[in-house]
Amino acid sequence: MACPQPSDELVFFVNGRKVTERQADPEELLLYYLRKKLRLSGTKYGCGIGGCGACTVMISTYDPVAKQIQHHPANSCLLPICSLHGAAVTTVEGVGSIKARIHPIQERLAKCHGSQCGFCTPGMVMSIYALLRNHAKPSMEQIISALDGNLCRCTGYQPIIDSCTSFVGEPTCCQLRGTGECCLDKEECVCTSSTEGQIHSGLCNPDEFPSMDPTQEFIFPPELMRMAQEQQKTTLVFHGKRTTLISPPSLKELLELKAKYPKAPLVVGNTSVGLKKNHHGTYHPIVLHPVRIPEMHVVSSTNNGLVIGAACCLAQLRDILMEAVAKLPQEKTKIYQALLQHLRTLAGEQIRSMASLGGHIVSRGSTWDLNPILSAGKSVLNLASEDGERQILLNDQFLAGCENADIKAKEVIVSVLIPYSLKDDFISAFRQAESQKNAFSIVNSGMRVLFNPGTDTIVDLSILYGGIGSTTVSASKSCKKLIGRQWNDQMLNEAYRLVLEEIFLPPSAQGGKVEYRRTLLVSFLFRFYLEVLHGLHQMYPFRYAELSQERMSALGLLQSGVPQGVQIYQDVDPGQSPQDPVGRPIMHQSGIKHATGEAVYIDDVRPVDGELSLAVVTSIKAHAKIISIDASEALQVAGVVDVVTARDIPGENGKDEQAYAEDKVICVGQIICAVVAESLTQAKCGAEKVKIVYEDLEPVLTIEDAIKHNSYITEERKIEKGDIEKGFKSADKIIEGELHTGGQEHFYLETNSVLVIPRVEDKEMDVYVSTQHVTDVQELVASALNLQSNKIMCHVKRVGGAFGGKITKPSLFAVVAAVAANKTGHPVRFVLERNTDMLITGGRHPFFGKYKVGFMNDGRIVAADFQCYINGGCTKDESELVIEYIVLKVDNAYNIPNLRVRGHACKTNLPSNTAFRGFGFPQAGLFIETCIVAVATQTGLPHEKVREINMYKGVNLTSFKEEFNAENLWKCWEECLDKSDYYNQKAMVEEFNTKNYWKKKGIAIIPMKFSVGFNTTYCHQAGALVHIYIDGSVLVTHGGIELGQGIHTKILQIVSRELKIPLSYIHFCETSTTTVPNGKYTAASVGTEINARAVQDACQILWKRLDPIRRDNPNGKWKDWISEAHKQSISLSATGYFKGYVTDMNWDTQKGHAFPYFLFGVACSQVEMDCLTGAHKNIRTDIVMDACFSINPAIDIGQIEGAFIQGVGLYTLEEIYFSPEGEQLTLGPDTYKIPAICDIPEQFHVYLLPNSRNSIAIYSSKGMGEAGFFLGSSVFFAIRDAVTAARKERGLPLDFTLNSPLTVERIRMACADVFTAMIPKDKPGTYKPWAIDIY
Repeated sequence: MACPQPSDELVFFVNGRKVTERQADPEELLLYYLRKKLRLSGTKYGCGIGGCGACTVMISTYDPVAKQIQHHPANSCLLPICSLHGAAVTTVEGVGSIKARIHPIQERLAKCHGSQCGFCTPGMVMSIYALLRNHAKPSMEQIISALDGNLCRCTGYQPIIDSCTSFVGEPTCCQLRGTGECCLDKEECVCTSSTEGQIHSGLCNPDEFPSMDPTQEFIFPPELMRMAQEQQKTTLVFHGKRTTLISPPSLKELLELKAKYPKAPLVVGNTSVGLKKNHHGTYHPIVLHPVRIPEMHVVSSTNNGLVIGAACCLAQLRDILMEAVAKLPQEKTKIYQALLQHLRTLAGEQIRSMASLGGHIVSRGSTWDLNPILSAGKSVLNLASEDGERQILLNDQFLAGCENADIKAKEVIVSVLIPYSLKDDFISAFRQAESQKNAFSIVNSGMRVLFNPGTDTIVDLSILYGGIGSTTVSASKSCKKLIGRQWNDQMLNEAYRLVLEEIFLPPSAQGGKVEYRRTLLVSFLFRFYLEVLHGLHQMYPFRYAELSQERMSALGLLQSGVPQGVQIYQDVDPGQSPQDPVGRPIMHQSGIKHATGEAVYIDDVRPVDGELSLAVVTSIKAHAKIISIDASEALQVAGVVDVVTARDIPGENGKDEQAYAEDKVICVGQIICAVVAESLTQAKCGAEKVKIVYEDLEPVLTIEDAIKHNSYITEERKIEKGDIEKGFKSADKIIEGELHTGGQEHFYLETNSVLVIPRVEDKEMDVYVSTQHVTDVQELVASALNLQSNKIMCHVKRVGGAFGGKITKPSLFAVVAAVAANKTGHPVRFVLERNTDMLITGGRHPFFGKYKVGFMNDGRIVAADFQCYINGGCTKDESELVIEYIVLKVDNAYNIPNLRVRGHACKTNLPSNTAFRGFGFPQAGLFIETCIVAVATQTGLPHEKVREINMYKGVNLTSFKEEFNAENLWKCWEECLDKSDYYNQKAMVEEFNTKNYWKKKGIAIIPMKFSVGFNTTYCHQAGALVHIYIDGSVLVTHGGIELGQGIHTKILQIVSRELKIPLSYIHFCETSTTTVPNGKYTAASVGTEINARAVQDACQILWKRLDPIRRDNPNGKWKDWISEAHKQSISLSATGYFKGYVTDMNWDTQKGHAFPYFLFGVACSQVEMDCLTGAHKNIRTDIVMDACFSINPAIDIGQIEGAFIQGVGLYTLEEIYFSPEGEQLTLGPDTYKIPAICDIPEQFHVYLLPNSRNSIAIYSSKGMGEAGFFLGSSVFFAIRDAVTAARKERGLPLDFTLNSPLTVERIRMACADVFTAMIPKDKPGTYKPWAIDIY
């Protein structure tokens, strides 16, 4: 819709520099403007929906009325550039850079090892920076809150928290050492028992860093202050290709515009309208931007309550309410306290700083947390239109969109009156989400009761729920029937019945979890009832009795405290040269660049001349024939250059999996064709126009379906040890059971990215790709283009997280882009958006295991028969290896004399599942630990005793006859029992549980035997190339890839030791097939050590060549030796090679030396659980790991912490949902929750076992990349322990099954009680579920 006024000039500042756009498009978002137009690539794309924090920037604005400058963090992926007129934007490049100066935040984050892959790091920096600009000395609580909206998949968050401690105003001593000393006294020796090196606590000392200097920050541009003053009465208009944004200066003009354009939405933070556009392509011709209207920012106090402007953001609302609660009498602030309870957990700080109160109310999302409370509290909306002003209640009818109670098309919400509460008023807020913070509610609620003064007779009652229907729903009929009743148990029982009759949730409801959500209806009501009773007792202690101890335990929320960590490791030998960096906690070699945003990832590579963007068209069917592909409309879209299909492939269309589907599709998300265009927007538009006709075929989706159809990827894998039948006959008891574990998304922060650049001659092609396996990329691209591999040059500088997910899939994406580049003759960039990446790529294999276990009365397992199944998806991928590893590793730390394990990889019509950190062991380990728990339950013995009696001891043989020594397994076990104070803690847990009916604690200690590497020798080979230049500098390349695991850092340390030169002399450029050919994939925890062996080989060759030079000049310097060597024509370049560890596995004989070596670890975790909701918090974790000699303790501990938290995600949080048609429903951080900063243990202790050696790996080290993952299961079993305590108290059977992930839903429903019994149940098969179980 056209507007008569011409487009205004958009003016804002970025990092102190003025930016002017004469034809600004309201649909253009800041993230893409920064990256593509301003070439500021430090701000990253992570999800596109404001859920991960990778795109965080700081927005500064000037209020000409209040004459104040305001700073706040924001998600640039949601911010239209036209909303920034007059604002100053600060990106990570503006905070600090290597070229100018490094900011203290960046320095501390890097030096405290707060980055691994580094992709999330700029967002972390910006969140902390925005906080410090507003609060120079924040509390730790403020720091944690500031990071609510930032996700990290690598570090486990602890080092990020540690890096911020020195910014805190008044730190308090945590005394975590148990010696009265603080864990932040980093450099003090805490033990000297070692004969080799002292034991040190901590990896960095924040007190060493220089203090913040506020005078060095950007000032707010005076020009923008003048603009703000001058344009107070100016209407701003920005015309785009499709949308016009109008920013009126006054309420009068806004109302005129709303009358003229009644369908135009009012957009303040774009967190609702923007999400709808990103998710559903919603488009508005006119958008009104009312941020400069004083009446909509009003904050005033009246006799009735607080009036808050509709344009106030939620962070402002929080601060206003906190101030009001501090100043006003408590009886007036009950609704404010309820709102604050949700405002502390709602979204992340970025969204809270962008989303407006009015937008939150009017968008009326079912899971929006504040609306039920505002409605229950009788809030009033102050509306205005050209016809005048009026007030309406924000009640259930408004929230339901009833016409007589709704806003009219020409009206706007100007402000909201949030009333004061009354003395006899009680209002409470409830919510339960998958995660404690930054997660949509599964169910939320606002409840209020008003009594006759001094009595418990109900005068008014409101009960509202979100997450039940399409909008907030009210139990208004139930409430009316309860008015006049006494507040007692009889009333409560009637209320349950009435609410369950009135509030209906159909069995097919979107979001699933139907019985759980029904249970929350009455669980929340029960908690409200108790809160009110408790409040009545506090007001009238002689009239109303205090709650019983049992009921008191139902009150209060589980809120995690500030996480505090301890890392203890063995220092290097005192005799080691100070110049030798091996064994020291050296900072990640890219750490500073991560923190400044100067580390370059694939999509940060500058555009090249003629570059095209690619978008794919994917299957919407799980199994179907392709009848036709019609691209005619797509080719008509402006900017579209071509559409690429399988017919355009000159050579082979992939190997195991097709790059482009040909005659049929075998899963939802399979790539059918690609559209290449001049811009990504045009390519996506073209992709939407491609029409595909299918003919449906019957899909196989679940493991159960696959077993029924005999649909398997490979033959059965089997290991048998001892005599099964004899073993079962000798057993005192035999039990049978099963376990299901769900899959897991890799959720690497950098999505799959490829840039293909054809060269002018010889059909050569450069492929820049985010992968763990450049050789596979090279081979598949060459094969697809019908070229030799020597024409394809693959390059990787670094990868922004992978975890196994970038071994096989990037090769297919590279083929897709390379075929497009070959056809068009143009460079092609293919960067997957988060939802597409999650749709296509698959993840960890869902698992189904059946067990039969025979055991003696003392807990000894004498026989076990395991059947293991995984859901492999539609192609082989890595499924054969995964099921082999499950079969080989399922014994974990336990010696079962008579054992049979059979494994099947099921073929289904789901995206192919692939490698993932731990590679089958996380599923297998959970399976056997479930068997251990079952045996302990049957015998009545303590779980730890059953574990001990069955653990391997001394030198022993695995089930496949590989010899190993379990000595360090027992050292780790005993050390963990000691360090965790296990028996005392267990006694305290049991005491807590006897006193708390509705909350329970649990504790578990889990041992681990983990094998690293591959079961074939050739996968361990590695190559390296080392150059020494005339100036003495050294360039190192090898076949390994930096994924965040610090491979290059460790290798630089090794080069420094081998050549006896400082780290400053050594540089690593990139991993490339042009320098080191035929590299194997960087995976299986051995990527660093095998490439290190190759580098060591090259260095030793060079060192030997320098022998005669050194003999002639023993006191010479390195540079002198190199100069002389060059003059003597001694080659200063060497290739190094490592043939690999000798491993083999013969499946015919069921014997082999399957793995290079084993490492051991033990974790003890303690949790607290809320039986009413299923929520839990991780109280404490102690990990003891057999790392042997750590080349870099900071990197190794970082890997342990990060893997552990990722494991906690698998076992307790992360759940993938598929529709009955096979379409994945969890496609972003809004629906798929990985652990956030609130999910880590409050006390997180990691100990590296001292005085331990490994004769196999370089320098007696061990690979730490994956081992910590399985130890996350200690949290799973601690929760199980808490659930067992609840079930025991309720008289329920203790031989129950808990499947993984142990989400809030599963925990709550396992704690069966009167509430789970009273809800209606649906008979399976009588309805179509929203999602199906694929395991």
